[in-house]
Amino acid sequence: MLKTFKIGGVHPAENKITATKAVEKLPLPKTVTIPVAQHIGAPSKVIVKRGDMVKAGQVIAQSSGFVSTNIHSSVSGKVMKIDTVFDSSGYKKESVVINTEGDEWADGVDLSPDLVKETSLDAKGITNKILEAGIVGLGGATFPTHVKLSPPPGMKAEVLLINGVECEPYLTADHRLMLERGNELLIGIGLLKKALGVERAVIGIERNKLDAIEHLTSLSRNYKGIEVCPLKVKYPQGGEKQLIKAVTGREVPSGALPISVGAVVNNVGTALAVYEAVMKNKPLVERIITVTGKSLSNPSNFLVCVGTPVKELVDAAGGLPDDTAKVISGGPMMGKSVANIDIPVTKGTSGILILNEEEGHRKEVLNCIRCGRCASVCPMGLEPYLLMTLSEKKVWDKAETEKIMDCIECGSCSYTCPANRPLLDHIRYGKLTVGGLIRSRK
Repeated sequence: MLKTFKIGGVHPAENKITATKAVEKLPLPKTVTIPVAQHIGAPSKVIVKRGDMVKAGQVIAQSSGFVSTNIHSSVSGKVMKIDTVFDSSGYKKESVVINTEGDEWADGVDLSPDLVKETSLDAKGITNKILEAGIVGLGGATFPTHVKLSPPPGMKAEVLLINGVECEPYLTADHRLMLERGNELLIGIGLLKKALGVERAVIGIERNKLDAIEHLTSLSRNYKGIEVCPLKVKYPQGGEKQLIKAVTGREVPSGALPISVGAVVNNVGTALAVYEAVMKNKPLVERIITVTGKSLSNPSNFLVCVGTPVKELVDAAGGLPDDTAKVISGGPMMGKSVANIDIPVTKGTSGILILNEEEGHRKEVLNCIRCGRCASVCPMGLEPYLLMTLSEKKVWDKAETEKIMDCIECGSCSYTCPANRPLLDHIRYGKLTVGGLIRSRK
């Protein structure tokens, strides 16, 4: 029997229409806009000024704390301005705008396709290299990777879990990465193991990606201590706590981190970025992004420079269809609608989804009929109908008591609600407010 998490979950249509589309490298954009806050934690501090010439891979903003990380230029060219620019969140963020001039890389970056398997770096050296290279979680959360590799005092990692689930409908960037960059991925996993001091790593992959399961199972025979675990297809199997439960049987307590049960979780994209940082001296300046939608003429997977305008990705996929209703950054379950497509790609951009009018139209919101479906599908065992009401009424102390901060924002509640209630929208607002109140007490 295939492993999975036990509580809740839904089965939305997969719509993996780009699963067979090999990754294409998008041409360099004429201009990139690189926000200095592309990660959870403190924004980085800009260290360049207008008129400076920079190379691809050069640091342009430095980490400003432990939970922060470096930002690098993704192109070579001239810094045109330091400005505040709208990003996918809808907020203005400080950004470095660079006009592309040539294709010159910072010294020491190895762009050759040669596979490098051995390093003399110890655990601390690997972690420092990851910090310097600006590596963050590429599954969407963008948590600085060097922080995950530095467990708090008294806690020790026992197993490394690699998230190759990609349970979000439509998205296939991780799927293609596993098929096309398998050896680099496995070397990156080995580096993460060494940094953590663990002997065992498990790659979790849903069974709708049989080709990736077979491919990595075959390759992993040449890499000690790395195994592949096929998982049942059920959303949100890729949630950190759900993956830990499915693979290890351990349950992360409310309010605790995975390290509390001896687990560290990293995305497959993160593991590849670790390989490139440590073995190739290449910082995180590009990533694979799925650009998809039922009405697109050329849905594709692209390798894209950070800072590239989303419009260039959409144009490469055939342009906005006439029946476009919404453009989503991410997938349909957890992604967020964007106001325009001039916003830049960031490290956390996993996909761009174009919804047509039939898919993108919000149905009329009706009164709650007390069916309890939202509670039955919540993978965290919460009561979404109650959390929505508490957020609407601004009863923040009760919302905290009802564990609103445990919500993983998977959207299963909104997906299953027969009254079309925007449960996740209100709970996200509630989490933002309650989180701020908790931080203010500290």
